[in-house]
Amino acid sequence: MKEIKLLTPGIIENLHLQNRVVMAPMTRCRAIGNVPNDLMATYYGQRSGAGLIITEGTSPSPNGLGYARIPGIFNNEQVEGWKKTTSAAHKGGAKIFIQLMHTGRISDILNMPEGAQIIAPSAVKASGQMWTDAKQMQDFQVPKEMTAEDLVHTKNEFVNAAKNAIAAGFDGVELHSANGYLLEQFLSPVTNIRTDNYGGSVINRSRFVLEVVVAVADAIGKEKTGIRVSPYGVASDMPHYPQIDATYNYLSEQLNEIGIAYMHIVDHSAMGAPTVALETKEMIRNNFKNTIIISGGYDKERAEADLESGLGDLVAFGRPFINNPDLIDRFKNNWSLSQDLKMDLFYGADENGYTDYPVNKS
Repeated sequence: MKEIKLLTPGIIENLHLQNRVVMAPMTRCRAIGNVPNDLMATYYGQRSGAGLIITEGTSPSPNGLGYARIPGIFNNEQVEGWKKTTSAAHKGGAKIFIQLMHTGRISDILNMPEGAQIIAPSAVKASGQMWTDAKQMQDFQVPKEMTAEDLVHTKNEFVNAAKNAIAAGFDGVELHSANGYLLEQFLSPVTNIRTDNYGGSVINRSRFVLEVVVAVADAIGKEKTGIRVSPYGVASDMPHYPQIDATYNYLSEQLNEIGIAYMHIVDHSAMGAPTVALETKEMIRNNFKNTIIISGGYDKERAEADLESGLGDLVAFGRPFINNPDLIDRFKNNWSLSQDLKMDLFYGADENGYTDYPVNKS
């Protein structure tokens, strides 16, 4: 019987993984007061059969707490809270990276602590609305265009958050440059209309992202630094633009030169977004020589095929991990996956639809 590559040990630089399955980052909104808690540690511990867990988006700054009840990692209480999760993940054999997500313009001041502000590359308002616990759905607001001082301050916040992550026991950090959040907002000429060295050309629009990557890699080690990208993604009001492939061609070349641990490419076509062309994925694969994580609507069979073809080195699964905490055991034993996905409870504040999914008793 042929060995299933998905279930064989994987590696990210010198970090050995118990398999090639990655638990994808998924916002779950259980961090009451923006502090990681026991319930979150239980949730990640239940799913620690994965080779690598990437946490939900976690803000490096009060200014990045755009959504209700998302965690941060910019103060001591948050660091102590995250130690419970890293301990639970490691106890089950998983390695765990924290995803640093600054929401930028995808924010509402009602979700943010006093003194925080909504900032972005440019004062370009996103279309649509977001949930606030205080007043429910609210229209997006016009963000403040970041000054030169804001750029330096925000980069330093990413660095400090990365150092905090290592102190909390994480094996590394993933910089969220996808899904329409702050770092991707710099990459797009739709959301970045600056006229200084951070706007205009592909090189200029990539500058802040690369500066953050270099600063974080210098602080904690390039072998502990990854990045997530979503070429052709439309989440958070990110329209397409003619230079998408040129942008990710340049970005992946530069990231390869820096030598970070991995690139995580997400394709949201399974949820209705445009497909990321195979040629685009292959371009990134050819440019970037370290680990590639591929993500987006995978099942076991398609994951195996894309690992065998060399398109990716690890495969991330998102929603299947929500209602199948024992996903690895189900893959190993060819058990069917639960289809009982309580979507109305994705972003609740308690254990319902979070830690109460059963495991297979076969």
